[in-house]
Amino acid sequence: MKIEELDDVENDRETDGVYGVKQLQIVRVDDAKRALVGAGARILFYPTLLYNVFRNKIQSEFRWWDEVDQFLLLGAVPFPKDVRRLKQLGVGGVITLNEPFETLVSTSLYHAYGIDHLVIPTRDYLFAPSISDISRAVDFIHKNASCGRTTYVHCKAGRGRSTTIVLCYLVEHKQMTPAGALEYVRSRRPRVLLAPTQWKAVQEYSRHRQPATIHSPSVDAVMITKADLEGYHSTFDDIAGKELVVVPRLVRARPMIARLSCLFASLKVSGVSGPVTGRLPEARAC
Repeated sequence: MKIEELDDVENDRETDGVYGVKQLQIVRVDDAKRALVGAGARILFYPTLLYNVFRNKIQSEFRWWDEVDQFLLLGAVPFPKDVRRLKQLGVGGVITLNEPFETLVSTSLYHAYGIDHLVIPTRDYLFAPSISDISRAVDFIHKNASCGRTTYVHCKAGRGRSTTIVLCYLVEHKQMTPAGALEYVRSRRPRVLLAPTQWKAVQEYSRHRQPATIHSPSVDAVMITKADLEGYHSTFDDIAGKELVVVPRLVRARPMIARLSCLFASLKVSGVSGPVTGRLPEARAC
């Protein structure tokens, strides 16, 4: 993990260029601090795990995992006895954000049930996965969802490290903002809690992700294809390849025609987009 320090410089070194600006210094997190956090995580792992198990037993709302989307579960570290149950729920992939001493289920056991296992060891409490690891995890979830398989993303308690991955997935493939994704996940799993470094990783991922090439009509326009203007003789493939045209929405003077035009356009667009089963709720244009 690296931290960019804007104020500190090593031995007051400055650039000798014409601009005379100080160089940005890249410093590594102090090894002693990392060791201290790691030791604390080891000491607290089993006490906090037992605490979570106890609350899960006595509080019905304290669930071990929660459904975020049709093909996405977010939760705590699974026990070997949970693997069969996960398989029954349609889980085809598991992402483990735990370090080795926190991992309770072996990869071989997942494979025995036909479940793919992606391991991204990440230290607890103050740390987040790297952007490259987040991208691997997001692609893993998306690949499973495209095949109709559910992915279970977990860390120790299903609060920080695993939530970081889930938020980035929602940003990438559900076109949510980081704040909107966090609000949505909290509505599904209220006890999620991100460390500052984890929230920063989500925001950085959001800034660097590739923008989706989606045509989105404004509130004052509807979207149709050129084939709509030419008639109904084009095939599905022809329509999919036509250039999209945006036309102004009709004024209130002709409300019935405006509604029919908007409905017609939404049907044409939905016909190209494919099934919407399992998607998060989306606002309609009309």
